Amino acid sequence: MNIQSHTFDRLRKFFSSGLDLVEYAGLLVIAFATTVAMYQEAVVMIESHRVALADLLLMFLYLEVLAMIGQYFRSGQLPVRFPLYIGMVALARYLILDLKDMSEWRMLAVTAAIFLLTVAVLAIRYGHVRYPYREDADENRGKAYVRE
Repeated sequence: MNIQSHTFDRLRKFFSSGLDLVEYAGLLVIAFATTVAMYQEAVVMIESHRVALADLLLMFLYLEVLAMIGQYFRSGQLPVRFPLYIGMVALARYLILDLKDMSEWRMLAVTAAIFLLTVAVLAIRYGHVRYPYREDADENRGKAYVRE
């Protein structure tokens, strides 16, 4: 029984390390690709001598992706809020770019989706402040909640 347990622990550690390596490599590829896309967008704006709101929102999306990757490398965790923020900005960009070609119902659906994502972010933030994880509560006992 002890030998099997030791072997299982070694296998689990081996596969966990391999998955971590693949995960970090994937994040680096995403970070590099996002940086290249951001550079290409900046070059397009410089060449056209024009900056539109849609361009700025696209650059903001790139920055949010990079911030999400940076947060993961710093803490080892990925807050659910980051993809929600990216979704809100992406929907706002879609709404701005295709506003002329959209029907009223599609506009309403997109704005309702943005609103639902906003409510989800608020619910997550409220839950985190009101009901913190045990390790967060122990760390910050007696201190006012401050986002770091």
